[in-house]
Amino acid sequence: MKSLCFIVESGTDVRLVDGLGDRYKLSILARRIEAGVEISQTPKQTPELTIGPASRLKFAVSVWKHLRACRNQTDRVIVQGYGLAALAANVAGRINRIPTAMLVCSPVEDYYRCRKKFPDKDKPFRSWNWLLLKMLARINAKLGRQYIVLSEHLAQVVRRHGSHRSVAIIPLYGVDTTVFVPTSQTKTAVRFSAGLPVTGSLIFFSSRIAPEKDSETMLRALRILVDKGLDARLIHRSGGYQNFLQQAEQLGVAEHVIATDAVHPHEQLPADYQASDVCVQASRAEGLGFSPLEALACEVPVIASAVGGLKETIRDGETGWSYPVGDHVALANAIEQALDNPDEASRRAQSGRAMVIRKYDARIAFDQLDEMKWVGESAGDAERLDLETPVALKREV
Repeated sequence: MKSLCFIVESGTDVRLVDGLGDRYKLSILARRIEAGVEISQTPKQTPELTIGPASRLKFAVSVWKHLRACRNQTDRVIVQGYGLAALAANVAGRINRIPTAMLVCSPVEDYYRCRKKFPDKDKPFRSWNWLLLKMLARINAKLGRQYIVLSEHLAQVVRRHGSHRSVAIIPLYGVDTTVFVPTSQTKTAVRFSAGLPVTGSLIFFSSRIAPEKDSETMLRALRILVDKGLDARLIHRSGGYQNFLQQAEQLGVAEHVIATDAVHPHEQLPADYQASDVCVQASRAEGLGFSPLEALACEVPVIASAVGGLKETIRDGETGWSYPVGDHVALANAIEQALDNPDEASRRAQSGRAMVIRKYDARIAFDQLDEMKWVGESAGDAERLDLETPVALKREV
């Protein structure tokens, strides 16, 4: 079994950690997340975990030192994103001759730009930080040798940075379609078991609270539905649920919101989907979006904004409903259509589950990672020390 060092700069999902742990002898170096967690839940197998400094600059230095110290015990490196930590990992990978890939799960510049247009007191926009993000993206595009991205949209993002490197499109961590499944019970029974209201319509919204996720549009759409007399409640699970409740209070819909901290993705989350009538992803920018895929795996109808990677999975009239970004009236109308047309909603959801099984199943995603050609892995690969020669751009899957 090959050894893999996973560099985590901004927190990661336990499903990715568990999947990598099943395939590799896994070690993790993670930046400390103040008032948060480095891994979303406790992994099923405890990896070798090192927590580095909270400062991104200091963490990048620790990445360099760590990879230098363990260079003889590490076969491969995956580093999250294309920021400072990726720069340190790419340089160390060149010098240590260790195949290194940047895992890109989100369009970082697009996410950050949302902070300027939609200010958030907890996540301010800073011009110097914006320029640094763009600069690091381009430096890593020249220096790095390989990307793993979740979607075609993200492949286009990294190519716009000027990269001529290998780009593998692999939807890590995928969806476990043996866990996220349609229920054989009635929704009433599922709701009762989950402690959820057994009457009325349930709308599931699981996005974290951040400018790019557009919780405001979701709540404004709920306001419209409530004003029309719809007996509806919105379920929300995330670490920012208290801020979400405050937003709901300001819009006068707090009594229609059920919000808690994030739950374990395999122990409780499937029941939340199964209990719901629709799932909404309201993002202003998105790399891929796993929540809609998990909902579809449970054959729950999905409504999503027409943006980024969501346009690759939620196709209006086929696998769900889509609406223009930020249009709360259109979102409310789409929710009404899905609720008022259960047969059509079921047809689209069934089509969506077939798509998830075919393209986004977790086993398929990790098999694709196993089969991926790692640039620089061959002992005779002269490109290892050549910082100038571009590798032919190719799509692995």
